[in-house]
Order: sequence, then C-alpha cells, then structure tokens
Amino acid sequence: MSLTTFKVLTFDVVGTLIDFETGVISAIRELGGDKAASASEEEIFEAYKRGRDRFYGRSSFAMKDVYLSLANELGFRNDDATADAFQLSIFRWPAFADSIAALKRLRKNFRLVAMTNADRTAFSAYSATLGNPFHDSVTCDETGVAKPNPQFFAFNRGRQSAHGYQFNEILHVAQSQHHDIGVAKELGYTVCWIERRQGLNGFGGTPEPAILTRPDFHFSSLKQLADAVDAEILSFHNSATAA
Repeated sequence: MSLTTFKVLTFDVVGTLIDFETGVISAIRELGGDKAASASEEEIFEAYKRGRDRFYGRSSFAMKDVYLSLANELGFRNDDATADAFQLSIFRWPAFADSIAALKRLRKNFRLVAMTNADRTAFSAYSATLGNPFHDSVTCDETGVAKPNPQFFAFNRGRQSAHGYQFNEILHVAQSQHHDIGVAKELGYTVCWIERRQGLNGFGGTPEPAILTRPDFHFSSLKQLADAVDAEILSFHNSATAA
C-alpha cells in the first residue's frame, strides 16, 4: 500500500498534533499547589480521565469541572479561580515539536482535514497554534457526537464525498487507539497510527483500548509520516527519470 495513492489525510488533533498531555500536566502542577507539583503523571492522568468521563461536554466549558473533579479527588487546590485558570489553559496547549513543519510538508500533496472532539472554539485556538494548515475541519459542534461514536466518522465520510473525494482516497491519521484507530479501522477507513507514547508506559491521558488495533501504517511521529511520503515521491521521480 502506497501513501501517495491517498488524496485526503484526516487528522485527530488533540493528542496527535496538539500535545495536550504536556498541557494538562504543566497547568495542573502550576495551578494545583504543592501536592499537585509533586504528584505523578499517572495519578494526574487517571483522575483527569475520570473527570472527563463525568464532564464530557464541550471542552471550551467543561474543563473547569474536570479540574475541580480531579482536584477534589487528589487534594489539589480547588477554588473557582484556579479552575477558571485551568479552563483557560486548554486554549494554550502546545503543538508537538514536529507538527507544524510536518503539516506544511504534507499539505503540499494532500487535502488536510481536522476531525476533532474539540468544539469549534477550542479547535480555532489549536488550528492557529498549528499555523492554520487545514483545508477543512469537523468538530463535535457539527457532528453532535464525539469519537469513538461511529456517527462522527460517517459525518466526515459524507462531507468529503460532497467535496468529490472517494472513501478509498482518505487516510485517517491519529494517536488514540480508543477514539480513532480501532473504530475507524472497523468502519473501513485506512488508518495511520502516530504512536506518540511509543516507549512510554500506559496510555497517558487517553483511555486504554479494549484491544490494540493493527494499523495500515505506523509511525512514532508526524515527521516520520512526512518523511515516508517524501521518500515515496522521490522514488517515483527517480524511477520515472530512469525510464
């Protein structure tokens, strides 16, 4: 299977392009007091995921309650001002170090589409952080559901079809086995797993999948994906020149 046969790359954003784990840990340790500063990442992420399960609304509003949930559970600073500060911090989550440059390279050869559980307001901040690389975007505000709900993927499939792209021309690129890789593969998408936590224990800030799905393509960074695309193009060019 060749990467350059695809015309559309659909991307999970938070966790694949935006390093929300660093953003969450940094904000909680900065805001949550002495106990938060010394807490392990595992403690924080497990409480964060439980809080997100309880308050699974639009991220532009729900993260205040997510913070209060984990703060009360772990004994961190739990006043409203601190929770408000955490809510605001989500708009400043950083990009992974390779995201911006790799997306610029990929944009030269593909239609780039964001598929994110973030709401439109939060996505606008993340897109700006990434240099606004997308030709199109789908958020939970448009779909009315969040991944891994199959309706999210069906919505995007129909949307790209309306723009003239066939289903077999789409490659879905994501980090989360739970939210993206497993369900997308089951629905017939060709999938590329960007394993951002390769070499690290556990699943960090994302839920553990029931099973690990074998992807069609597998890289540990977005740069590796861009490198693989460029290598294919160069090989094709060299073959054509030799012929």
